[in-house]
Amino acid sequence: MKFMLILHDDEAAWLSLSEAEQGAVVGEHMAYVDALVKAGALVSGEPLAEAASAKILRGGAVQDGPYADTKEQIGGFYVIEADGMDAALEWARRCPNSPQGAIEVRPVPDYGG
Repeated sequence: MKFMLILHDDEAAWLSLSEAEQGAVVGEHMAYVDALVKAGALVSGEPLAEAASAKILRGGAVQDGPYADTKEQIGGFYVIEADGMDAALEWARRCPNSPQGAIEVRPVPDYGG
């Protein structure tokens, strides 16, 4: 079964890190990706650009910026294969994340398409 791990965090905190600190976090994610690949669990995953670069299409009209004015933004995601929610939560626990961040774990339904 597929699950999406949606990484929520304080974008301002990320942007305040030095280049070396950001590099260390990226290294942690690369090690995490390697573990997912070795386990045959990785489907896909990507970081996302800053929330301010987003556009929202609503009723045909385009709005700038993130959907909601919140402290946390979606910084990236992983789609994984896991045997169930418990296994997906174990992968989420292993995912590098800041202490104030959150990882939303959501099943991806298979509609037979």
